Amino acid sequence: MRLIAPVLLLALSCFAADELAPQINTVTPRVVKPGDTVVVTGVSLGEDLVEEVYLSDHKFDMKCKVLEQNAKMIKFRIPPVSKSGRMQLLMLMKAVKDEDPKLLELPAYLLIEEVPTEVTQVQGQDKSKKSTEQKEKDPQ
Repeated sequence: MRLIAPVLLLALSCFAADELAPQINTVTPRVVKPGDTVVVTGVSLGEDLVEEVYLSDHKFDMKCKVLEQNAKMIKFRIPPVSKSGRMQLLMLMKAVKDEDPKLLELPAYLLIEEVPTEVTQVQGQDKSKKSTEQKEKDPQ
């Protein structure tokens, strides 16, 4: 009989700890471009538990700017200069008591598409080059 109380207390403390761990229900959109906004919904996502959001390809971690956050939702922006490819969502948990903060790898992935870049020539630049070349030839 004396053994049941400590075991029951231990079991209840395990459930309380699991409630604090973030759980993700949805990530939208799944395919993004640099600068896009992503919304993650779930449980235990509040500012009191989640400090920062990262995207990782397991070689490089990119910190994302959190735009909005509450217990059931985090909205963040993909960094404007980000690597294309499949990235895993990571969350930095706030430190509890004397422990170090923990980086939690979540089972959620985003595909960052590469943004095509176009090189356009501005017509005004050609005129300025000609005018400087003419000034160099004509010392007056």
